[in-house]
Amino acid sequence: MVICYLGIGSNLGNRRKNIKLAVKKIGALEDTRIIKESSFLDSLPVGGPSGQRNYLNAALKIQTKISPLNLLKELKKIENELGRVPAARFGPRIIDLDILLYGDRLIKSKKLTIPHPRMFNRDFVIKPLKEVL
Repeated sequence: MVICYLGIGSNLGNRRKNIKLAVKKIGALEDTRIIKESSFLDSLPVGGPSGQRNYLNAALKIQTKISPLNLLKELKKIENELGRVPAARFGPRIIDLDILLYGDRLIKSKKLTIPHPRMFNRDFVIKPLKEVL
């Protein structure tokens, strides 16, 4: 089992409910266990189209046997199940699930970069992450 940290965000619909549903689905993944959840953080959108609603953000500490690429696939599946549709980069979304850290792995591929490349520049990622470290 590997310790992994995930970032979660939502700015469409019932943001709190969207995040709670995502957490429930992540906890139901095979060979995965949620260890700790952060509190929610309300934050301004960064980039993307103007006029977006604020995001609600959180972080999770999980333990998993799922490989990084398969975990990414599972997270994308959860996003789709919750109604996320392709939209403008950094645009509004019902749910956004990101792998922030995966054990001590460093990964740089077309599909996945770990640590998450923009996490260190974003308080809305770092603040919830600090709560679950």
